[in-house]
Amino acid sequence: QVQLVESGGGLAQVGGSLRLSCAASGRTFSSYGMGWGWFRQAPGKEREFVAVSWSAGTSTYADSVKARFTFSRDNAKNTVYLQMNSLKPEDTAVYYCAAGRYAGLGPSTYDYWGQGTQVTVSS
Repeated sequence: QVQLVESGGGLAQVGGSLRLSCAASGRTFSSYGMGWGWFRQAPGKEREFVAVSWSAGTSTYADSVKARFTFSRDNAKNTVYLQMNSLKPEDTAVYYCAAGRYAGLGPSTYDYWGQGTQVTVSS
């Protein structure tokens, strides 16, 4: 059984930084050839796309986080990271990582999900 576990969330000041991690475990899981995504959900809002990293090494970001967030991956460790800089109050949400062979910008394109980690940005 595949499990994704996020960590690194917490409280940050406006303009500050946080680094989220997401580690996958499971005998059959391999990050190689897998697409990874980050999504977030604020209270009362739908889950929204944040970033995706494809197995070829390219990434795409939502306009709201472009140039502030950076997606990286360590395939050997089955782990991905989301470096979040210049945080804004509107970044406050529960952040979820996800993985799937046909990962895209929509949640339905992912096979595995983490439990989420809270990010709160205070002014």
